[in-house]
Amino acid sequence: MEKESFWTKYVFSTDHKVIAKQFLITGIGWAIVGGLFSVLMRLQLGYPNSSFSFLHLGGEGFVGGKIQPAVYYQLMTMHGTIMIFFVLTAGLSGTFANFLIPLQVGARDMASPFINMLSYWFFFLASVIMIASFFVPGGPSGVGWTAYAPLSALRDSDTGSGTGLDLWIISICFFIISTLMGGINYISTVLNMRTKGMAMNRLPLSVWGLLFTAIMGLLSFPVLFAAFILLLFDRNGGTSFYLSDIFLSTTGKALPYEGGSAILYQHLFWFLGHPEVYIVIFPAFGMVSEILSVHSRKPIFGYSAMVGSMFAILTLSFTVWAHHMFVSGLNPLLGSLFVLLTLLIAVPSAIKVFNWVTTLWRGNIRFTPAMLFAIGFVSVFISGGLTGIYLGDSTIDIQLHDTYFVVAHFHLVMGVAAMFGMFAGIYHWFPKMFGRMMNPWLGTLHFWITLASAYLIFWPMYYEGLAGMPRRYFDFSGWVSFNQFEGLNAFISAVAIVAFSTQLVFLINFFYSIFRGEKVTVANPWQANTLEWTTPIVPVHGNWPGEIPRVYRGPYEYGKDGRDFIPQTEPPETVNEPEPAGVQ
Repeated sequence: MEKESFWTKYVFSTDHKVIAKQFLITGIGWAIVGGLFSVLMRLQLGYPNSSFSFLHLGGEGFVGGKIQPAVYYQLMTMHGTIMIFFVLTAGLSGTFANFLIPLQVGARDMASPFINMLSYWFFFLASVIMIASFFVPGGPSGVGWTAYAPLSALRDSDTGSGTGLDLWIISICFFIISTLMGGINYISTVLNMRTKGMAMNRLPLSVWGLLFTAIMGLLSFPVLFAAFILLLFDRNGGTSFYLSDIFLSTTGKALPYEGGSAILYQHLFWFLGHPEVYIVIFPAFGMVSEILSVHSRKPIFGYSAMVGSMFAILTLSFTVWAHHMFVSGLNPLLGSLFVLLTLLIAVPSAIKVFNWVTTLWRGNIRFTPAMLFAIGFVSVFISGGLTGIYLGDSTIDIQLHDTYFVVAHFHLVMGVAAMFGMFAGIYHWFPKMFGRMMNPWLGTLHFWITLASAYLIFWPMYYEGLAGMPRRYFDFSGWVSFNQFEGLNAFISAVAIVAFSTQLVFLINFFYSIFRGEKVTVANPWQANTLEWTTPIVPVHGNWPGEIPRVYRGPYEYGKDGRDFIPQTEPPETVNEPEPAGVQ
C-alpha cells in the first residue's frame, strides 16, 4: 500500500475518522464565534447605556464603545445562523455520523469515501464564504437567521441586506450541498454496509438517530435550497416570487413588484425549519441513549419503543411547520389542524423521556462527564420541551410568539440540549478518537457550571416572556413597561459571560488532552458492547486490521446472565440458537 503524505492523511483524507475530526474542529471554531456574538448581544441587552473600552473599534458600528442597532441585528443573525447550521447541524451530525456509523455498523468506511471528503470541503467552502461576508461593504447579513421576505428580498431595505446577505445565501446553499452529500452517504452505509449479523434491530440507537437525521435532511433541505435560489432571483434578477405591493416609506413610491407572496417564503423556510429542530436534536437522542445505557450498566429501556418514537417524530416533523406561522394570518381552521399535529408530536417525545428515566432507575450509575451531560440533556429537554405545549396552542402562541418565552423555549430544547448531547458524545468517544482520556475533574466542573448557567439564563426569560417582553429588540432602557427587568437583564447577561467563559475549561481540556492526556491502555475503557470498542485503541484506516467481527447480539446486553456486559461479537452459548429475523 502506497504511503500516505501529510496532505492525503490529514487534509484531503477519505478516512471517515479524520473527516469526523475535521468537522469537529471546524464546528468548535464556529461555536466560539457564535458564542462570542451571543455575549456581545447580552452586553447590549444587560447594560444598554454602558460604554465598553474594548468596543472602541471605530467605524459606524461601534460609536463611543457602544454597539449600534445595525450591528446588533447582524450579531443576532450570525449567532443564529452559526449555531443552528454550522455548529449544531454540520458540527454535530458531521462529526458523529462520520465517526460512529462505520465503526458501529461494522464497515471499513463510508459507502463513498470520496463524496464523504467532498461533504466536508463543501462545508469548509461555505464557512469561508460566510467569513467573507463580514468584510464586504455593509457587513454581514442583518435580516435574522430566518431571512424573512420582504426584508431579505430587497437589497436596500437595511444595512445588513446588501452584498453580505447575498454571500450569506450562497454560503447556506453550499452548506446544504454538503449536508446532502453526507446524508446520502450515511443512509447508504447503514442500509448496505452492515457487517454479518448486524440486523437493523441490532443497530445501536446512536446509529438510528443519525440515520433518521440524514433522512430528514435529505427530504427537507432541498426545499430550503429552492427557497434561497428564488430569493436570489428576487434580490438580483428583478423577479417577484416573494414581493408584491411594496411602497417606500420615505417617498410613498410603489416599487415595480407584484404577484409575489412573503408568506410563501415562510412556508418554504419552515418546511425545513421544523425538521431542522429534530435534525439538530436526533443525533443527541441516539448518543444520549447509548451513553445512559453504558454508564448505568443497564439495557436501554424499550429499544423498539425508542426506535418507533424516533420514526414517529420524523414523520410528524414534516406536518407541523405552520405552528411557526400562527401570527402570519393563517386560517384559524388550518391552524387548528397544526395545533393537533403539534401536540401529537409530544407523545413520542414523552415516550423517549420515560424510557431514559427508566433506564436510569436503579442503575449502577457511573458519573463520568459523559454521563453527567447525558443526564443534563434529559433535564433540559424536559424543561424546554414542556413549554412547547404552550407555544403549540395557537391562541396562547399569539400572545407569546414575539416574546422572550420563545427565546427561552428554543434555546433550552434545541440549543442547550443539543450542545449537551454533543459534549456527552465528545467526552464518551474521545478515547476512541484520540487514544487519550480527557481530564474527568475538569469535565465535571465544566458540566455543573454550564448546567447552572443554562437554567439561570433561560428560566428568567420565561418570566419576562409571560410579562410580554418582546424579543429582537435592541434596547429596552427607554421602555417604561419593562424598566422592572433592568436588573434581571443585567443578571442574565452576567451569567451568559460566565457560561461562555466556562467553555474555555472544555477547550483547554479538549486540546490539552489530544496531545498530553492520559493514554488509553485498553481498547474498551467504558466496558461497552458495541463494535467500535473492538477496534484497536486508535483505529487504523479501515478500522479493523483483520476480518470485520460478526455480530450475534443486540447492543445493550448489560447485567445479563450474571455478567456485567456481553459484547455484540460474543456468540451465544448454544451454537444452533436461531438467528432473529432480518439477520444478514
